[in-house]
Amino acid sequence: MAAPCRKMASRSFSQLLCYFSRTAVGSGACRRFSVTSIDRATPRASTAADRATSPWSLMAAVCLQRLPVITADCSPIEQRFKQMLQQMELEKSMLSDHELRLMEDAERMSRRQADDYDSDEDLGDQEIMMTQDLEDSWEQRLKNFQPAPRVRADIDEDLTSVQRCLADSLVLLAEQQVGAEKLWLLPQAAWQEGETLRQTAERALNSVTAAGVKATFLGNAPCGVYKYKLPKAARTENSVGVKVFFFKAILADGTPGSAPTASLLWLKKGELQKYLKPAYMMNVGRFILNL
Repeated sequence: MAAPCRKMASRSFSQLLCYFSRTAVGSGACRRFSVTSIDRATPRASTAADRATSPWSLMAAVCLQRLPVITADCSPIEQRFKQMLQQMELEKSMLSDHELRLMEDAERMSRRQADDYDSDEDLGDQEIMMTQDLEDSWEQRLKNFQPAPRVRADIDEDLTSVQRCLADSLVLLAEQQVGAEKLWLLPQAAWQEGETLRQTAERALNSVTAAGVKATFLGNAPCGVYKYKLPKAARTENSVGVKVFFFKAILADGTPGSAPTASLLWLKKGELQKYLKPAYMMNVGRFILNL
């Protein structure tokens, strides 16, 4: 029994398949095996020359936002709620060190006016006067303090200033040449071979602002995409339209470069529709947060 097994093991796999097909498979009860080469069965990978180039041009844009610098004004209901919380905190809070010191000074003054007052207990008038002088100095500093104005009409009306509307979030728009006309858009640039889309967005931001602008990009993946077809007169077989991928960024430095290379506007979300086309605004408005 061992000799036939040794002979079977010495044969190749293809010879075994042929052996079974000539013997037991001839009855039709068993399925025939195919000895086709695996290399011929698998499809060949397509080469780069076989793949057609995409008729869509790629661009990357950056949505640069300046976050609010000061808190927004409270609404009437927020103001009432704030006063209620302050009253609850005042009623449940413990006395401060200064309030305890004032109570001790008042008690000392009442003992001094009593008939059984012992002069040895007097620690001097300096401590009592120091407490009162401290309150007077605080009141004087409060009178001299002048808070900065929250609303500055001259700066708020300047759409090119990043210091406008400090209580709102602003978005940067740049005037760029698109075909034969100039449009207000988010800063964008065409993708170049060898760079990532985020690198293209960073280059777009540097191309419209001066050097030294510090912006923090929120991730490497785009937050939105907008595509449009070129006019029929400008379409070709290899160029049908443009796909724009948007990246979000936060202005890290509150004072961008003083010498921008393009016309810039800092606008609130509600002001964008005056400068952007409706289709573009519909796509952009999905990822712009009115913080």
